[in-house]
Amino acid sequence: MAIFRTKTHWVLLIALLVILFTAPLYWGNRWLSVANLIGITIIAATGLNILTGYCGQLSIGHAGFIAVGAYTSAVLTSRFEVPFLVGLIAAGLAAGLIGLIFGIPSVRVKGFYLAISTIAAQFIILWIINHWRSVTGGFDGMRVPEASIAGFALRSQASQFYLIMVVTVAVVYLAKNLARTRVGRAFVAIRDNDLAAEVMGINLFRYKLLAFFVGCFLAGIAGSLQAHAYWGSLNTENFPLVDSILYVGMIIIGGLGTTTGPIFGVIFIRMLQYGIMLIAPVLEQTFTLPAGFTTGIGPMVFGLVIVLFLILEPRGLAHRWQLFKASYRLWPFSY
Repeated sequence: MAIFRTKTHWVLLIALLVILFTAPLYWGNRWLSVANLIGITIIAATGLNILTGYCGQLSIGHAGFIAVGAYTSAVLTSRFEVPFLVGLIAAGLAAGLIGLIFGIPSVRVKGFYLAISTIAAQFIILWIINHWRSVTGGFDGMRVPEASIAGFALRSQASQFYLIMVVTVAVVYLAKNLARTRVGRAFVAIRDNDLAAEVMGINLFRYKLLAFFVGCFLAGIAGSLQAHAYWGSLNTENFPLVDSILYVGMIIIGGLGTTTGPIFGVIFIRMLQYGIMLIAPVLEQTFTLPAGFTTGIGPMVFGLVIVLFLILEPRGLAHRWQLFKASYRLWPFSY
């Protein structure tokens, strides 16, 4: 069945794309920077959603795989003068292959034990990056060349916005299609009951590793874009464990196992972070607060939001969106 089945679907899609790709005409650099970060985060969260939301393999080391992609692309483009697009694909492949290695334990362990192994992956990856000084620059980090396509350097926020949004739209579309294929159905079967899935003939080893590869491949793509089109320099401090936890929180808030879940979750959390960043200085000027109080507001609010969503809306914002659409369809017949 087609994703866009009616004329209304096509009209809404075209309107959304027109609004999205004309945004640089009326958004300032600040909002374009926020949109760029949101787009990159959606790519990474979509990868984690395929791995955790669809296949049920809990990963709390996603930031480590993003780091693999970022450093792979940075090293190839800066030291070997590889074109950016080649570095972008190589970043995804490198992160995917590393994901395969750390996905092997998923055949034997799951749940909390698998989460511990992915946390180990995060620390191992960052340790290697810090101590491989001749390639990565170690603790000092490294400069990253700006993204360029066919000799055209993407220096402005607007040009970077177009690059990031094109990749984001493509990733969301591919993720939607993947979820509807035989592979996607196998992922869902493994998530719901891996023993029953194996009895039905699904190769657990193959599909679990495939989920790790796809999820980490998208993490690598996000890392490359983050390095070239957002940061401009790299250091392992850019990939803390708290970011890995944040990604899990995003897909929980958005809705696990849905295509729109990562989009809703990322937008909600990133805008919440941006709002806190704007409010914190006002609070400091208005009230006499203890030192470091406003610095801790962000994690505190994030934790509170996670708890509230788990209690009040465990299926996330995507479920609330489905209820809204159902209500909209029934509205003309509600009299």
